[in-house]
Amino acid sequence: MQKKFSLLTILIFILATMAGCSNETSNTNSQNFCVVTDDAGRTVELAKKPERIVAISASFLEPLNAVGGEVVGRPSSKNKLPDFAKDAADIGPVYQIDTEKLLACTPDLVLLNKGMNERLSALLDENKIPFLILDMKTYDNVKKNIETFATITAQPEKGKQIVEAMDLEIKNIVNKLPKEKKRVAILHSTAQDLSVQLDNSIAGNVVKILGWENVAQDLMTADENDTVPYSLETLIEQNPEIIFITSMGDIDEIKNAMDKRLAENDAWQTIPAVKNNHFYYLPQDLFLLSPGIHYPDAVKFMAQLIYPESAE
Repeated sequence: MQKKFSLLTILIFILATMAGCSNETSNTNSQNFCVVTDDAGRTVELAKKPERIVAISASFLEPLNAVGGEVVGRPSSKNKLPDFAKDAADIGPVYQIDTEKLLACTPDLVLLNKGMNERLSALLDENKIPFLILDMKTYDNVKKNIETFATITAQPEKGKQIVEAMDLEIKNIVNKLPKEKKRVAILHSTAQDLSVQLDNSIAGNVVKILGWENVAQDLMTADENDTVPYSLETLIEQNPEIIFITSMGDIDEIKNAMDKRLAENDAWQTIPAVKNNHFYYLPQDLFLLSPGIHYPDAVKFMAQLIYPESAE
């Protein structure tokens, strides 16, 4: 009996020890502050709440700040920086980040722009700095990343409120518009070149939100570029009712270049959008750079160009 009792005691001890180990492992795993999935499909575990965030793109600044996040580093910007980010360290232009200045910020999280800054991944991995690769072009991208920012700032309810308010504002704009499926082309113009934007661009996504048709959407390629080369012949064939112009660079130079194109080729005048003067330039702060939390402003701006009274 005594032997049986001893064996039973030992067995209970072993089971208790195993249970203790199991609990310890679970606790260790649960000690991560949060786990998020970025727009490159990477699962990123953050051991603690980030306190020293570097944002590689200016597009991240306002959405992050809206949920209580602050940055210690940000890119140079020709556009107006929000006041709250002006004192953060300048780490250079978004296309040419100064890696020494980046590392000097001693970040515990870096926000990279998908399709633009992935080359910095190796440097960050080497220095054991967590990073997220984020895309802020479409409205769904923006909403997802507001929720991501709200997670890393421990303000999930605030993130939810912002997204719900944006959804409601956009719904109210769209509901006021006539249910007409406008045929739209979105040209991206530089002083030297002309291309067309698809539904996964900012302007293309706004057209889609408004329920209109992007005549060039069939040109989507396997690599999912949001802008592809375009020809006047294709534009004439697709016959859009409305043409929107997005641009990079000085807007007066862009307008002069477009005026020259129109004057040099009478074929432009066969396009309904040109004949009827439904030819509009879109502001860079809403349609070249991600509007972020101002996405409803981008939707309203485009809607008012076509239906000024309905979008008030």
